[in-house]
Amino acid sequence: MTQVNGKEVQLKEEADEPGWEVDPNDHWGMAVLEMVGRQLKLRREALGMRAANFAAAVGYGEDLVYKIEGGKRIPRLEYLDKADEVLDAGGLISAMKEDVEKVSYPKKVRDLADREAKAVEMGVYVCSSLPGLLQTPEHARALIEAAQPPYSPNNLERMVAARVARRSVFERDPAPSCHFVLEEAPLRRQVGGTMAWQRQLEHLLEVAQLNNVTLQVMPTNTDPHPGLDGKIELLKFPDGTAAGRSDGAFGGRPVTDPRQLRILELRYGTIRAQALPPRESLAFIEKLLGET
Repeated sequence: MTQVNGKEVQLKEEADEPGWEVDPNDHWGMAVLEMVGRQLKLRREALGMRAANFAAAVGYGEDLVYKIEGGKRIPRLEYLDKADEVLDAGGLISAMKEDVEKVSYPKKVRDLADREAKAVEMGVYVCSSLPGLLQTPEHARALIEAAQPPYSPNNLERMVAARVARRSVFERDPAPSCHFVLEEAPLRRQVGGTMAWQRQLEHLLEVAQLNNVTLQVMPTNTDPHPGLDGKIELLKFPDGTAAGRSDGAFGGRPVTDPRQLRILELRYGTIRAQALPPRESLAFIEKLLGET
């Protein structure tokens, strides 16, 4: 507790916000946070404000302020807004929120979103769940909450926000051509409860109406196919290059070699051929929605 304007105020300490450390392997993220921290410190010192006084003004503990200024912690976006106000920065600090928000997303999710943002064509098959690009926030949260060991509340919200942010790929102009094959089993699993699942099925039908999106359903009662080992993702880019990844091939690593990509394309093509046609797939999802 500390005194702010004559009132006792509980300052946020590191223990109050677990999960906002910087990934040491995220070199770009570390560089962004070092730049942000340096600007915060320079602005504070230019005003002759001690760290303790600034900490009290923004509602954070002094040690946490030092860690943010040292690029060791990811600041919340509201922290930057409050710092902008306290330091009379005229919006210069708040303007850094876009880059800080990107850093708050896990690196592997951010890398995936970057690749998806550049693709002109993508094909995705997922064996045991719905593709992240097609998940509603409620569905994503329920799946991430089921992880063991559980994520901290802050990490949970960061991961949900990162997954939902990837959906901006559908709003690009020109929009990429997107094709998804969904297994029947996860389509029947009412993740998050009946209401949340109804919204998820409705969302699938809405996305399927986009002229650049095709959905197909793989029935459970069908012959074995090359996707039973797990996820397959194929991305093609404007310059003619491509990238792909499959849980069941090449150790699950992303590949760009044309010979390896041909193998993934063959597997994905076989899966598409074995799945229900798009019109029958949408009728199948509508039937499931009517049954919930």
